[in-house]
Amino acid sequence: MPKSAEKRSVPEPPPQEGRNGQPGKVAAPPRDTGPHQMDSFEEGMRLFHARMFPQAREFFQRAMGGADRAVAHRAGLHARICEQRSESAGPVLNTPEEHYNYAITLINSRDLPTAQKHLRAALDADSAADHVLYALAACQSLGGELQAAYENLKRAIDLQPRNRLAARQDPDFTALAEHPVFTRLLYPDRKI
Repeated sequence: MPKSAEKRSVPEPPPQEGRNGQPGKVAAPPRDTGPHQMDSFEEGMRLFHARMFPQAREFFQRAMGGADRAVAHRAGLHARICEQRSESAGPVLNTPEEHYNYAITLINSRDLPTAQKHLRAALDADSAADHVLYALAACQSLGGELQAAYENLKRAIDLQPRNRLAARQDPDFTALAEHPVFTRLLYPDRKI
């Protein structure tokens, strides 16, 4: 019999465990085909940027089954990233300095609400930490919370006057620069 006419047998995959550890089939994630693939990918990206990784993963998995291979490939990469980020519980922070350092990275990536949470945790342990108050003021300035930013910057300057010079040169306080109260805080010797 010629090789092309031979009937090849394909081995059956081993049974997978279903729910409760019982043998059974695991349902494949729903997949999008056709024009909905890009919609699924875009919604996945929106959720991904909002750091909603489990929800984003579902949309990426749908987009993986679409006709456009480039979109399917990118969706697969993002789905794996979502899995990794969902599994990590985040850093374990024990000291005020660890909260402060982590908050600085969050400010740099513009995750301002989470950064404020960690800065407040650092302040709960040491309310006289001028560098933490300064960072909180910068975070609030970037987030448009001008009154709170002013108050925390004033406290930071009262505790450590060198913070005045730092704030004069810090672009994070650009939102406050036009306000006369802020100008008086940074330049107390100027006549306004």
